[in-house]
Amino acid sequence: MMSHALEHPKFDLQCDERVGHAAMTINVVTLVGRVGTDPEVKYFESGTVVCNLTLAVKRRSSRDDKPDWFNLELWGKTAEIAANYVRKGSLIGVSGAIKLDHWQDRATGAARSKPVVRVDRLDLLGSRRENESPVNYGDEEF
Repeated sequence: MMSHALEHPKFDLQCDERVGHAAMTINVVTLVGRVGTDPEVKYFESGTVVCNLTLAVKRRSSRDDKPDWFNLELWGKTAEIAANYVRKGSLIGVSGAIKLDHWQDRATGAARSKPVVRVDRLDLLGSRRENESPVNYGDEEF
């Protein structure tokens, strides 16, 4: 028996004939919300740009007024667009994948981690006054 893989940029699809069904893994995140902080932008000597910001997203089914908060990480041209056009309170849509950042706490030495959304696509979704129509920016378009 053999195992087969289907190639797709966002999905890792594997079919294992020994068990007779596909074992699929998907890591895709799509969020729409308001930016909680002005973008934090870092420029590296290599010319690479990274932008970090937070996004508040309300749950559709929750009566609780508190939003869920997500840490976002954008790279390259998408990071530059965010640095130039996104501000605290901006309405944006993003899609990407979840990753875990790991580090060691300096004070206690304990291992720490946090989930971060690695953004592949950024949509500026401001009101008509802010933007005439939604604008889409992603790495594949530059």
